[in-house]
Amino acid sequence: MAISGYELKNSDFEKISRLVYEQCGIYLHEGKKELVKARLSKRLRAGGYKSFTEYYNHVTTQEGTDELISMIDSISTNLTFFFREEAHFARLTHIIHTVLEKLGRGGGSFRIWSAGCSTGEEPYSLAMTFLEAVRNHPLRVEILATDISTKVLNTAQAGIYPDEKTKGVPPPVLRKYFQKGTGKSAGLVRVKNELKQTVTFRRFNLMDQFRFHNEFDIIFCRNVMIYFDKKTQGALVNKFYDSLKSGGYFFVGHSESLTGLKHQFGYVEPSVYVK
Repeated sequence: MAISGYELKNSDFEKISRLVYEQCGIYLHEGKKELVKARLSKRLRAGGYKSFTEYYNHVTTQEGTDELISMIDSISTNLTFFFREEAHFARLTHIIHTVLEKLGRGGGSFRIWSAGCSTGEEPYSLAMTFLEAVRNHPLRVEILATDISTKVLNTAQAGIYPDEKTKGVPPPVLRKYFQKGTGKSAGLVRVKNELKQTVTFRRFNLMDQFRFHNEFDIIFCRNVMIYFDKKTQGALVNKFYDSLKSGGYFFVGHSESLTGLKHQFGYVEPSVYVK
């Protein structure tokens, strides 16, 4: 059956939307119906399902748990690139330099969380920013990168990207942290182990409870909350607040803000907040 042959009835769209919201907080309004149809039709064809009704009935059973994860993968995947919204990385460099001045020659660890890390460009950009800022200083970095999609996490952990994704990376930094592909790998770059070792990737649902042993110095959650309704955004922002150290910073996307949400963050500049 061709992809165009699947009809997404309003009743099926409402059921799928409700399921996605319950599973991961993503709010799919009527304007997202064609996106849902396009992305999930591929899953229906791959699995041999005859209709969206049959598909929904399967993913809501115990046997359909794996396909439910694949469904969430398909709905939640978005595009990104290295050093997206570069002003944030300039701010991060300033924050790190301030920390280094306070530490003097002393060591320690710096914890960053990339929440909704997608295919890994953001956490690797965070790692490069940190390593370039500290140089030979003994301050260590621990970067946790999470996403609900196992598909994008597999890409992130592999660390192999098309050349065009690295257009925002300064040439000296690109040479230092990436290997350029040759032969069959021409047009691709691979993240070097030095960078990979600073990042831990993990599947995590932001709707779950946050049970972290240590608080973070920095949390990036950019272009993620736009998928949630106000109620979910408010609850999430307060969980992020509780997960930060006092004086820690919270970054959202440039098209996002905390306006209209009840929170305790202090405002630093557009899309940057402090605890």
